[in-house]
Amino acid sequence: MSENRRAAVLGSPIAHSLSPVLHRAAYEKLGLAGWAYDRHEVDEAALPGFFERLDATAGDRPWAGLSLTMPLKRAVIPLLDEISDTAASVEAVNTVVFTDDGRRVGDNTDIPGMVAALRERGVERVAGAAVLGAGATASSALAALSRVCEGEVTAYVRSEARAAEMRQWGERLGVAVRTADWDDAAEAFRAPLVIATTPAGTTDALAASVPDRPGALFDVLYDPWPTRLAAAWAERGGAVVSGLDLLVHQAVLQVELMTGRTPAPLATMREAGEAALVGRAR
Repeated sequence: MSENRRAAVLGSPIAHSLSPVLHRAAYEKLGLAGWAYDRHEVDEAALPGFFERLDATAGDRPWAGLSLTMPLKRAVIPLLDEISDTAASVEAVNTVVFTDDGRRVGDNTDIPGMVAALRERGVERVAGAAVLGAGATASSALAALSRVCEGEVTAYVRSEARAAEMRQWGERLGVAVRTADWDDAAEAFRAPLVIATTPAGTTDALAASVPDRPGALFDVLYDPWPTRLAAAWAERGGAVVSGLDLLVHQAVLQVELMTGRTPAPLATMREAGEAALVGRAR
């Protein structure tokens, strides 16, 4: 593999992304001095043009890979030569690797990243789980739960259309999904594992309903952190997995796929991410 390679994260909005911090920290630790990782503001309409210009923008650093965030995880699929089974299972690609023979291969590191983040916090297998929300991250959460949850998953949603989507994802992923109204979301906290996939502020009102002995909470947000729900959960002694945990674990897998170097430096990448968040809070 070339000593000088290029990678980047694409999305819209993208200015907040911590991916450059994590990947650059990994490159430095791995001794990849000739590698560069940038961010590019790219929406769905601009994505095909970005791919057409890849060779022209490579310069003296051939492209190794791309990280993709919203709204591009599904839009990129028609532009690829191949996608992994994991990516196909949720119709979402967050990683593109450019092979030496010129192929564009899509993968999804969010799902194994979720599993790894849970495992790191001691969550290996659970008898049941609850998911708060029904967006794109919720489908990845169901895919992760297909690997760790032995029983039923209850999804708390705001509309019947969203409920139907979650049930369909459950059927596709082999997960028994029951849906419930968002007004009853506090009931989710009876589950041994709760995954919150909603935007910032959405679960704030639920913080007062955290029980005295909660199970595990996986809150996919990382900025601001902690969320009110995560803080209340930790105060009551429950295990908490953060969005930064997810971000780091999925980025570790991306670094390994793009560079071919294993293992990627998990601790170094997490420290870099934590330092960046502290800097933002000042």
